[in-house]
Amino acid sequence: MDNLQLKKTANEVRKGIVTAVYNAKSGHPGGSLSAADIYTYLYFEELNVDPKEPDKADRDRFVLSKGHTAPGYYSALANRGFFPVDDLKTLRHTGSYLQGHPNMNDVPGVDMSSGSLGQGISAAVGMALSAKLSGDDYRVYTLLGDGEIQEGQVWEASMFAGHRKLDNLVVIVDNNGLQIDGKIEDVCSPYPIDKKFEAFNFHVINIYGHDFDQIRAAFKEAKETKGMPTAIIAKTVKGRGVSFMENNAGWHGKAPNDDEFGTAMADLEKAGEK
Repeated sequence: MDNLQLKKTANEVRKGIVTAVYNAKSGHPGGSLSAADIYTYLYFEELNVDPKEPDKADRDRFVLSKGHTAPGYYSALANRGFFPVDDLKTLRHTGSYLQGHPNMNDVPGVDMSSGSLGQGISAAVGMALSAKLSGDDYRVYTLLGDGEIQEGQVWEASMFAGHRKLDNLVVIVDNNGLQIDGKIEDVCSPYPIDKKFEAFNFHVINIYGHDFDQIRAAFKEAKETKGMPTAIIAKTVKGRGVSFMENNAGWHGKAPNDDEFGTAMADLEKAGEK
């Protein structure tokens, strides 16, 4: 896809996020929207995956470590063809396979159940090690939140990944600067994020996470990096694409009402036309 197609697709992913959370009357729109461009690039450009064969042995693996942003993950999977986009409206409903956090037993394309913060990266590291031990060439990607990396388990996993030189592993940090309680730098600052990953023997790339040229270049650089895992620190805007949600910590875990839903979808319709 060229950048224009990627932007259009990311806009559709954002519509899916807002629609899902609105219909659920609960969920996490802010961090889903900030990562929408990353989700889009992963599922429409980067990952070796096939919606018709979601469990194929040689597929690339993706673990959503910040599992509460499942609306973004589900919307990307649905738009990629893993399941019907209309099913996004069933998010968090009783009997729906689209739970509030990803469930690998029920959702096509989900490689790991996640949601307990800090644990997803550990699972991804295990997958990357497994590929190395088995001589398989699939790659493993995991997306973390910048608030999530306040968890100690993240750094245990990173220490192991760096020590084992897992160059088939790509860790992406969605650095939108906000968590449920406010600014990450006020709650428990993880800065400088890049220097921390470097200390654990990662190759580190800093990008603006809404620029597809930078996203593309970062993933290309990650593939070319040998002998160490890669961490992509993506500076993003929480709530990206919805005017009243942008840079607002209050939209970390809240659903829009009827009027807010209308405004959000109007914002996204205008962005699509543009």
